[in-house]
Amino acid sequence: MPGPGAVGGERDVALKGESGRLTALDALRGLAVAGMILVNSPGDWRISWPQLHHADWHGWTLADFVFPGFLFSAGMALGLSFPRTVDGALWHKVLKRVALLMLIGLALNLLPDLNLATLRIPGILQRIALCYLLGLAIGVATGRRDAAGRVTFSPEWLGVAAAGLLLLYWVLLATVGGGQLDPAGNLGARIDRAVFTVSHLWLYGTDASGAVVYDPEGLLSTIPATANLLAGMIAGIAWRRRGEGAWPWLLGAGVALLVLGLALDPWVPINKRIWTPSFALLSIGVALAVLVLLGALLRARPGRWVAAPLMVLGGNAILAFILSQLLGVAGGIGWLPGGQSPQGWGFGVAKSIIADPYLASFACAVAVLALVVLILVPLQRRGIHLRL
Repeated sequence: MPGPGAVGGERDVALKGESGRLTALDALRGLAVAGMILVNSPGDWRISWPQLHHADWHGWTLADFVFPGFLFSAGMALGLSFPRTVDGALWHKVLKRVALLMLIGLALNLLPDLNLATLRIPGILQRIALCYLLGLAIGVATGRRDAAGRVTFSPEWLGVAAAGLLLLYWVLLATVGGGQLDPAGNLGARIDRAVFTVSHLWLYGTDASGAVVYDPEGLLSTIPATANLLAGMIAGIAWRRRGEGAWPWLLGAGVALLVLGLALDPWVPINKRIWTPSFALLSIGVALAVLVLLGALLRARPGRWVAAPLMVLGGNAILAFILSQLLGVAGGIGWLPGGQSPQGWGFGVAKSIIADPYLASFACAVAVLALVVLILVPLQRRGIHLRL
């Protein structure tokens, strides 16, 4: 399996008669990547359905569950790859993977301007790398080590750690942060402005005046985001131990966490931008429920046909994300005749065929998604999976 969660050996637990065991993980990961592409590749950013936009601040949309789903699937892959020996060689691989993810993320952020003075330092891949490193460290520190040096993760302690991270984060926001949850005043935003400076934050992380004040992938909110990865690790352990017998428990846990996240909203607002604990719980619940539903879907042949594109994306999730980002950059540059961008040209073609401008804009995103899938199909057929 690809992706930051696959430390190694994940294929060794291949199906073994448990229908949909690892394929469900690939499908979940693929669904997350597909969601990222559909959200980030409209024909016109101003013409896109509300559910394909992130919530402006408090609240949630479908788009808000995409990245947490990817973190959850990375954690699940990590949970499936243990028990294994933890030694210097493993940590060398881990640190190399973390460094590569960060460097690739920074390189993507550098495009298309190649201006170091305004390079966004936080980012999607950077957060994945940090959550992966922190999640693995917690798993090893709280796990059981045998005489041979093999570590077995403890789902109970991982659960305690996840809850502890969410509680710690909320206490920091409420005490050190003075309870401020607005874009400029929340503790995470203040830390990011101090550490990175405004020039190196997300260009669209603005307040009401239009000033850049925060980054949704900032340092402090990496703490609660790691809880999503830890939840994925717990799900991976449960699935490895029980196979399909874990489904009812995972679904029940998912529904319970979903309800808990919604119930906390009046006191702990659901907010993806600063990854509040209520958002973490809600998004974990959604990921668990979707995982079980995908597992059920993949039991039937028609379901496997429907999910085939997701399997292609999930089999090379990091590469799919990189390709989509590169296509997005290339599509936004006006290098066609008359200074028109491929994105603008494609949207014009779509509007000439589809009367509804929102549907035409969405069709452009679907076209980008289809192109990424087609590029990756030969790799999937040959069993080639990118490992960082």
